[in-house]
Amino acid sequence: MNQQYVLAVDQGTSSSRAIIFNKQGESCAVAQKEFTQYFPTSGWVEHNPKEIWATEATVIFEAMEKLGINGSNIAAIGITNQRETTIVWDAETGEPVYNAIVWQDRRTAEFCDQLKAQGLTEMIHHKTGLIIDAYFSATKIKWILDNVSGARERAEQGKLRFGTVDSWLVWQLTGGKLHITDATNASRTMLFNIHTLQWDEELLQIFGIPRSMMPDVKSCSEVYGYAGPTLFGCQVPIGGIAGDQQSALFGQLCTEPGSVKNTYGTGCFLLMNSGEKPIMSANNLLTTIALQRDGKVTYALEGSIFVGGSVVQWLRDGLGIIRSSSEIEALAASVPDTGGVYFVPALTGMGAPYWDQYARGSITGISRGTTAAHIARAALEGIAFQTLDIVQAMQRDAQIPLKELKVDGGASRNNLMMQFQADILDTKVIRPRDTETTALGAAYLAGLAVGYWDSVESIRQQWTIDSTFLPTEDRQRVQAAVQGWQAAIQRTLTPEK
Repeated sequence: MNQQYVLAVDQGTSSSRAIIFNKQGESCAVAQKEFTQYFPTSGWVEHNPKEIWATEATVIFEAMEKLGINGSNIAAIGITNQRETTIVWDAETGEPVYNAIVWQDRRTAEFCDQLKAQGLTEMIHHKTGLIIDAYFSATKIKWILDNVSGARERAEQGKLRFGTVDSWLVWQLTGGKLHITDATNASRTMLFNIHTLQWDEELLQIFGIPRSMMPDVKSCSEVYGYAGPTLFGCQVPIGGIAGDQQSALFGQLCTEPGSVKNTYGTGCFLLMNSGEKPIMSANNLLTTIALQRDGKVTYALEGSIFVGGSVVQWLRDGLGIIRSSSEIEALAASVPDTGGVYFVPALTGMGAPYWDQYARGSITGISRGTTAAHIARAALEGIAFQTLDIVQAMQRDAQIPLKELKVDGGASRNNLMMQFQADILDTKVIRPRDTETTALGAAYLAGLAVGYWDSVESIRQQWTIDSTFLPTEDRQRVQAAVQGWQAAIQRTLTPEK
């Protein structure tokens, strides 16, 4: 019997994964492989594009092997990826001209300051929905063209291609036949007009980026082409692409305006479905494309937290107070509170709603009685406090009260943190049975494109709750804790802020 599945290719910031889903939306096989993080100098973060592809190809094969299937059992492939991360490669050879510059990278912060000084903030925000920041792809592409020998000349001759990681994966899967992206990833480049749904010529000119470098922009759910037989033994349709956070929004089935999810991954990303008209934020949030499907565009408000779960990695690798990330919950739970310690994890600057490129992390309130457990608990609470800051900004923008927060991502399995999140938000926090909703969203988009699932309504029946966290903490204690957090934030932001 030729059982059919959908393969989700989930290329994250720290690892490559492949997850195979069945018709019930159940994960049947998972393979994951970490890859190297490069930190050439302070504030710089890079990946090797070839290693990204090699690890992804490896886990695709491993996942199929675990399930005992081959390409003929794959109905469609969906791709979801770390967004903004920038790769430039040779159009003929497929060779990258430089390492991938990761979304966390801050090397172009000074150039961003120049753009602001030129009075371009409002124009760029209106066209793209974004804040001028080193986070996005545009300044990273410019840096590569300006700093890699011969790159600008080759780009102007039409010999180079740019892509976010989804484009790079599709290029590899199709043997260089397709140079595409989707509307969600395009909307994170600071080069895409979210109103006209086109690459913006004025922005391309400002950043000095030839139009020939840019991929064709497609919807999130359609058959773009086929992965070649090298990996699968046959041609397999590629049917879905979405940036990781938009994919998680869809995987959480936040399809109604006002529905909100937060993904607790390397960073944390809070998205609110804002419907078919973009809400331009007055509170330092991003306006982004949530989905393009069946001729319709849905927008979202987004708050980006640069350091979420990666603060736990830092406690493991930098401070050495835990040996594995899974130990942090027990360590944090070994004390009743933080003992007055606050940890603002601005290890790569502050994202929404502060947008301070130069802020660096701070731990305040340390005394002789402070232990590793207090710092661990303060780190977890710091993630939840950052989420509160964004929710408050989002409510001011959208004028929609938060009824519930759906959560996903690896760190959402931390019950201590989820309870604290419910307490400080004063609302219920809902964790689904499958917290890998990023991959599930990509699978749904691909499956819908080929008729594996017939409608969003049919997949909605598959979404089930694992746990609901209700606020239990005394409101006065919560308010005091929030005031302490706000004081810690003010100590962390750079003086001009």
